[in-house]
Amino acid sequence: MSSRRSFLRNAALGVAATTVSPVLARAGYTTKMAPESFPVGMAGYTFAKFDLEKAIAMMKRVGIKFISVKDIHLPLNASPEKIKEVLDLFAAAEIKVYAVGVIYMKTEKAVDEAFEYAKRVGVPLIVGVPNPELLDYTEKKVKEYDIRIAIHNHGPEDKLYPGPKNVYDLIKSRDPRMGICLDIGHAMRAGEEPGKAIREYKGRIFDLHIKDVTEASNKGKATEIGRGVIDFAGLVKAMEKVKFAGVASIEYEKDMNDPLPGIAESAGFFRGVIKTV
Repeated sequence: MSSRRSFLRNAALGVAATTVSPVLARAGYTTKMAPESFPVGMAGYTFAKFDLEKAIAMMKRVGIKFISVKDIHLPLNASPEKIKEVLDLFAAAEIKVYAVGVIYMKTEKAVDEAFEYAKRVGVPLIVGVPNPELLDYTEKKVKEYDIRIAIHNHGPEDKLYPGPKNVYDLIKSRDPRMGICLDIGHAMRAGEEPGKAIREYKGRIFDLHIKDVTEASNKGKATEIGRGVIDFAGLVKAMEKVKFAGVASIEYEKDMNDPLPGIAESAGFFRGVIKTV
């Protein structure tokens, strides 16, 4: 019991370190985050209902420096000028665009467009969902462009890749640059415990979308990290064990009209876990 109290205290400190009070924000103060052993990022879909400037402002408020940018804010057919404009905005905020996606690919043309887009943006990773029948063609493009792809699992409702095992079984013998974007909430809802998945598919986990869910079934709903059923201490231990070298990106979906409080709570809790484990 005492260890749990200690953990919750440290997690709360993580929340405090992540947020800036309105008074301090108006006074011009900012929070300086210590270097993180596991970089915390954002999945761009979180900001689907906001323009780029507002999305960046929210990231700055919580001290998050990495993003997998979605085509909502940087269209697949963006001109070189538009790409430069968006990347310059992120750079000015000291935010690194480390990946693009999630990108859905139902045709060979869509695969071509995704890889050419990633090349123009200048990122080494695509978070994507190529249809299974396109994996041979996708592997060909991985080799041609030397860009990795992390295939995203989308839970029990998804007919293509419900859980990470569904991805792993199709890529385990393919080019090592083909891997998994492990969405831990959807994995939990699909019956796969995220920490176990990280240990079992360790060489193929390129990216994490982190969230919590209310129960480990298709009835589970998205909630703030720490309020649901996922064992985040076990998750971080698994990340440490396999020496996870990617970004753990928060994908907050509980209230996409007003996500900042939930993002701040989630980031603070997760950083608290990292510091405590």
